[in-house]
Amino acid sequence: MKLDTIPDEFTKAASVLKEIQDHGFEAYFVGGSVRDALLKQPIHDVDIATSAYPEEIKHIFPRTIDVGIEHGTVLVLDGEEQYEITTFRTESAYQDFRRPDTVTFVRSLKEDLKRRDFTINALAMDVEGNIIDLFEGMNDLDQQIIRAVGNPKERFHEDALRMMRGLRFASQLDFKIEENTLSAIQEFHSLLGKIAVERIAVEFNKLLMGKNRRAALLPFIETECYQYCPGLRPFGEALFNFSDLPNQQIEIDSEVWTLLLRTMQLSESEVRGFLKEWKLSNQMIHAVQQRIYGLNKRLAGEWQAQDLFDLGLDAALSVEKLLFYYGQKSKLEEVRDCYLGLAIHDRKQLAVTGNDLLAYFDKKPGKWLGEMIEMIESAVVNDKLVNDKEMILIFAKEMINKE
Repeated sequence: MKLDTIPDEFTKAASVLKEIQDHGFEAYFVGGSVRDALLKQPIHDVDIATSAYPEEIKHIFPRTIDVGIEHGTVLVLDGEEQYEITTFRTESAYQDFRRPDTVTFVRSLKEDLKRRDFTINALAMDVEGNIIDLFEGMNDLDQQIIRAVGNPKERFHEDALRMMRGLRFASQLDFKIEENTLSAIQEFHSLLGKIAVERIAVEFNKLLMGKNRRAALLPFIETECYQYCPGLRPFGEALFNFSDLPNQQIEIDSEVWTLLLRTMQLSESEVRGFLKEWKLSNQMIHAVQQRIYGLNKRLAGEWQAQDLFDLGLDAALSVEKLLFYYGQKSKLEEVRDCYLGLAIHDRKQLAVTGNDLLAYFDKKPGKWLGEMIEMIESAVVNDKLVNDKEMILIFAKEMINKE
């Protein structure tokens, strides 16, 4: 088969392939970019495989970076573009189920493709757009099937993360996992315990955000892969309940984690510890905590001014969108208007500062100052006090006199 129209991403890189070929070597586009071109999906990274050894690639191109030369990968800088070029290779046993003990460079495309994870990723394309399909990957694309290359038990024993990748592709592409491949995941699921949390988290995050997460969540649960993911072992039933939520795609990671954790019925105090187990960033953890807090508030009733102020507009709108998954209608414009109508949107917008209060009362800093600013802020946000310096100082004096 030949592509009718070659995507621009490949056209830009064509000169790199031709340069390698002009020096007497083979070179092909490989992997996910070829798969996505055939599926007419956006192409993110263009990877190139070649019969040229790393030192030969470095001799051909004047600007290179050794990004993984021990595994045969050299980054070639071509104008403003950069491409990872990897030598055809075979791999030895994987004693740690993550990395091959040794890598052997070869001159054969077939030997290189046969070590890849799934048939739909074991495709290559030459510079003219001709597809090289040695493992019936195009048929599996047509049938919308995730199938391991060769013996699935060998592929998963080599790199256990491939099980999570297979589940992730089921979600992202809305494909079904082939029976023998699924059976091998069931058999080897415990090997996920050998994989770094960070690597599992990347795949799980993509799984949750795929176009058909249910297609991945059900086998994820049924093969018991979830038991070897951080903190999920006790939550099989909750994961089933999560899969029962409307299967509409969620494109923001903080939102999908919010839905998951609320379905797991974690308390707000447990959220941080759970997400820390997944090695998520503090920024992501804070975003999820905000949204869980907001979602609990919103499902209990309408927004209050203080809620909107505490959350901020982005988090409030994010929560509002999640109401769909609970059978409720979002009020995005109404929430936006209410937020924009708040007297202030940040404590820094108060007409007085801590220094103003210290000077006015001629007192030293202490617990009283923080409490006073909180009272002032709350009164202004809830329209009980005008954000005017003189009015605020009168209010503060009244509060002091009440003590």
